[in-house]
Amino acid sequence: MNILVHMKGLGGHLRRSYSTKFSSKNVRQTFIDFFEQKHQHLYVPSSPVRPRGDPSLLFVNAGMNQFKPILLGTVDPRSEMARYRRVVNSQKCVRAGGKHNDLDDVGRDIYHHTFFEMMGSWSFGDYFKEEACAMAWSLLTEHYGMSPDRLYVSYFSGDAASGLPADEETRHIWLDIGVQKDRILPFGLQENFWEMGDTGPCGPCSEIHYDHLGGRDASPLVNTGSPEVVELWNLVFMQYNREADGSLRPLPQQSVDTGLGLERLLAVLQDKRSNYDTDLFSPLLDHIHQVSRCGPYGGRVAPGLEGRVDMAYRVVADHVRTLAVCIADGVSPGMSGPELVLRRILRRAVRFSTEVLQAPQGALGSLVPTVVQVLGDAYPELHRHQEQIVSIIDDNEDQFLSSLQQGVRIINKTAPLPSNHNSHPLFPAPVAWSLHRNLGFPLDLLQLILEERGLQVDQVLLDQLLARNHKRGSEPAVASESETHLDVHTLASLKQQGIKHTDQSPKYQYNLHNGRYVFPECTAAVKALFVGQQQVSEVAPGQRCLVLLDRTSFYAEQGGQSHDQGYLSRHDSPDVLYPVEEVAVAGGYVLHLVPAAYALKVGDLLHLHLDQAQRLSCMAKHTATHLLSWALRSVLGPNTQQRGSHVGPKRLRFDFSIKGSLSTTQLQEVQRLVEEAIVADQEVYSREVPLRNARTIPGLRTVDEVYPDPVRVVSVGVPVAELLDGHTEGHHSVELCCGTHLLRTGAIEDLVVVSERQMMKGVSRVVALTGEPAKQARDAGQVLAQAVASLVTRTASFSSSSSSSSSSSSSTSRRNDAQRLAKEVGLLTDAVDSTPVPQWQRRELQAQLRSLQRTTNTALRKVESQEAAVRAEGLLQQKGEQTVLVERVEADSLSVLMKTVNQVSSRRPDSLVMLLSHQQSSGKVLCACQVPKGYLAVAACDWAAAVCSHLGGSSGGSQLVAKGTGTSGDITEVLRWAEEYAHRSAPPKDS
Repeated sequence: MNILVHMKGLGGHLRRSYSTKFSSKNVRQTFIDFFEQKHQHLYVPSSPVRPRGDPSLLFVNAGMNQFKPILLGTVDPRSEMARYRRVVNSQKCVRAGGKHNDLDDVGRDIYHHTFFEMMGSWSFGDYFKEEACAMAWSLLTEHYGMSPDRLYVSYFSGDAASGLPADEETRHIWLDIGVQKDRILPFGLQENFWEMGDTGPCGPCSEIHYDHLGGRDASPLVNTGSPEVVELWNLVFMQYNREADGSLRPLPQQSVDTGLGLERLLAVLQDKRSNYDTDLFSPLLDHIHQVSRCGPYGGRVAPGLEGRVDMAYRVVADHVRTLAVCIADGVSPGMSGPELVLRRILRRAVRFSTEVLQAPQGALGSLVPTVVQVLGDAYPELHRHQEQIVSIIDDNEDQFLSSLQQGVRIINKTAPLPSNHNSHPLFPAPVAWSLHRNLGFPLDLLQLILEERGLQVDQVLLDQLLARNHKRGSEPAVASESETHLDVHTLASLKQQGIKHTDQSPKYQYNLHNGRYVFPECTAAVKALFVGQQQVSEVAPGQRCLVLLDRTSFYAEQGGQSHDQGYLSRHDSPDVLYPVEEVAVAGGYVLHLVPAAYALKVGDLLHLHLDQAQRLSCMAKHTATHLLSWALRSVLGPNTQQRGSHVGPKRLRFDFSIKGSLSTTQLQEVQRLVEEAIVADQEVYSREVPLRNARTIPGLRTVDEVYPDPVRVVSVGVPVAELLDGHTEGHHSVELCCGTHLLRTGAIEDLVVVSERQMMKGVSRVVALTGEPAKQARDAGQVLAQAVASLVTRTASFSSSSSSSSSSSSSTSRRNDAQRLAKEVGLLTDAVDSTPVPQWQRRELQAQLRSLQRTTNTALRKVESQEAAVRAEGLLQQKGEQTVLVERVEADSLSVLMKTVNQVSSRRPDSLVMLLSHQQSSGKVLCACQVPKGYLAVAACDWAAAVCSHLGGSSGGSQLVAKGTGTSGDITEVLRWAEEYAHRSAPPKDS
């Protein structure tokens, strides 16, 4: 049945008729103030939507994401987060892609969003259910003024199969608060038991639901998906941990995690039935109306044109918010991970904007100032990056509209006609893959277009192509040698056929125009085709082949630089695309590995299209490699030789000769020289010159290679002609190189050496980042440096105060503090070792941490010795002179127990001493003993072995001292047995 939903208050002026008391800004701030000022919560700003160190997430999709280290017990103990007890915030969340994906639902209803704000409160080991429920009820009814008659609460009804009882505690709490009995509703695992994942913290939850209509019993509608009764607030009580075997164990620390969606809350407070009618969206919807060629937003959810127009309004309004927030947080549309999801969001918004709302190009970017106006006070980064957000959206929209037009032409040309024999003809998967890979045409959009025409894609083959690409991962594709290698006979045959070597000069024909790199078009003729090792005159659709052209702008992998990526298109049919997976050079012939979606034959004219972003990244890394090589030779001396290198789009690697590792000072100096060259924005010159002339250039760096003649000379700072004349003043680097380079050094932006290690004796390898990743490495280094400095201060404070008290209680406290500091040192050491940071800084931090480790270990031994001395003194005063001294003492480590035995034995050198410590919580028994030096009647190792064996444990030691462990519920009998063993095995020395 078709349902047409009309919402009240649909006009722009009516949508804003609520009291300013309940504006989005005031409602958000009221929430924060309530917890911060009335209930002593710490306000923690929203984390960026790009997850911090959590590869399991594409985006932050819940308020608790940034606090997962606390809940999982992995939080760095040195961090401020480790001290969180009560927290409040409003978290930016994106649910698109991955497990929680609302993208396809956005626009189809009136409440789904890709970006939303989750207001939350947390208790980490502080208050629990009673306080959480009371705070939530007070805020909703007293501060937001909701009528209790509109509210319903749910609680966990238990699950017999899981052995979980009903959460009667929460039910009684709600009753005590005053909620009517018939409004407290039980639900099972699916609705009211929250779990972080397959394993980890979990627990029952209690939800607060709101009835938009009121004046009735709406309990049957709770948790049914009815738009009339919506969930507002979820209170999660984390009290269990889901183990790997599926069992549940109580958590050592109970926590509360509550989440209240701002969009839904505003719909209630502003008396709207749709989130899109609140002031978070109404300014955007009004702005969209101004730039579109459609009537005003009507709030309809219905089939037909009117419903589709309103759906487009919602899609565009939602998606531009997501785009603005993500780009401000450093996530831009791209080709993988969250960047790929964001590209899909942008392109979905562009399609609805241009096709349905008939808005002109640029309309989407024009909405950004309105987004900033609505959200900028809460998230100031939107103000800072507004211009950049608009620019990125406009550039991507322009690219997509061009690709969309070309893709539709390809679909029109390729789509088979339905027939009586085949009601669902298949659209060729290679064409679908080419559209997706080369033009960025969304596969879901392709499938939608095909469905409208009664077609479907060859999904089996398409899945194979997708899997093959996924297997390649984020690293450059590497084809097997059999696909890109031509044997000697084939190469000889090419010469015999008179086929000339490939003209590779077009790969260097690029220039700078208004600060942007321009790569001119390149057209080439197919000179030869190969399937395997067999030369063919024509390739059928679906075959993988090697394409040999008379000229190419594609860089083949050589000289340590990754090959270019991109695609080919036909001159006579520009919409026919051939993706280039690999580029190799053999004997002067450049071969392009291509999966041919269409027929291809010798003589065809093709246009070559580079992946410009990948090429530019490689160019930056290659120029940076030259500067790095020059800097190393400047610091280490002219005899430093290159031993290998690799330049890819993500990082550069450089191997060089050196007797030992670079010192910290040398690393700093190398990096400083490179940074100065980048800041100077020196021009990069290149020119082919006769090899003999090139070798006369002073300071020329060469490697053990066979160079072509003429050879390409790449110089930074000085024109090659001047170098040939002997003028070298001001140059930074000059090398013989066939690679592609920047035209000015400033485009490198930054360089950071993040790794340096000895590969073998006499050869070291450095790995470096450039651009934004380099800046991120610097920032990470500063964060870790601050953490180490904080730990140094706290360790020094502990050391200075460790001798101020000698009481038993303070000794235990100081030992715990020492152990905690030692653990922090270990955790911080792991972080410094594994995080990309400047290598010189990593060395300094590692040295500081090693010193701290020695200090904390020394402090721990000192505290343990003091603690042992106190215990020994008390024991000797109690027992006096005894030939065999077997006694129970309180000690929670074998180290302390052994030191106590040593202290007693030093005071009673003629006594046999054994001390036992019973760990009541676990039943574990610690055992340590010592016998007089030179005493042969009984060995300490035999004594400990007998006692620990009696306890079902084990031990180890020497004739003089020994220690071990066992288990027992009561050690009274064990003490008696241990003393009898000593007397029985060997009478006292004076008997």
